[in-house]
Amino acid sequence: MKLALFQYPIVWADRQANLDLLEQHLAALIEKVDVVMLPEMFTTGFCTSRPDLAEPTDGPTMQTVKRLSAEYDCAIVGSFICENMGYLFNRGFFAMPDGNVVYADKRHLYAHGGEAEFFRQGTVRPAITFRGCRFCLLICYDLRFPVWSRNRTGDDYDVLLYVANWPKQRIKFWDALLPARASENQCVVAAVNPVGTDGLGLHYTGHSIVYDTRLDVLAQLPEDTAGVAIADIDVTDIHYFRQHSPLWHDADKYEFV
Repeated sequence: MKLALFQYPIVWADRQANLDLLEQHLAALIEKVDVVMLPEMFTTGFCTSRPDLAEPTDGPTMQTVKRLSAEYDCAIVGSFICENMGYLFNRGFFAMPDGNVVYADKRHLYAHGGEAEFFRQGTVRPAITFRGCRFCLLICYDLRFPVWSRNRTGDDYDVLLYVANWPKQRIKFWDALLPARASENQCVVAAVNPVGTDGLGLHYTGHSIVYDTRLDVLAQLPEDTAGVAIADIDVTDIHYFRQHSPLWHDADKYEFV
């Protein structure tokens, strides 16, 4: 399983420019990959006061993503501002080449940034299976809340994905929490974050990275640098590690209420 992290500046509030960037980055890939990860709200940046940027799941963003997924024979992962039945969501997507898309709305909304007033909270953490690998897709601030990401049975998923807009002033928490999630869930963690400065003046330094179950780094991108990093993920090794060190047996049991 080859997974690519796309770390680059997002053009503020310009959907078409960002869709064009996605197409350019895909065209520039020098090797075949299975999964491409894009930053959170990749078509707009972290806009939490622009309902005019919202679109349905059959709008231009997902039309383009599905077309490119089929053309490049890879899954594409990210999030966008979605309107559904009169409500707005920070909607994550895992789009597959056969046209199937699994959606996962952001669970934890960043109230300090106005997100909780703008979006509705996600309530479902869907199972995603693609090319023999199981994924869990979460969005940015979800990283701070380990209960929602917990691999409850020890075998819920193999790879935990985080798409984010995580600014420079809080990047040390990003760097600390990502390996923690890999350790406690005995999984691969893949996380992508943009670089550059957004329309609100927040600066993003990237730090996109992939950790394996042993906390070895499989791929990463330099700070403040646009580019692509590709990780080779061995699903068999993930299962081997869990079988020979089944820490999840000792975890606390709980249910969501």
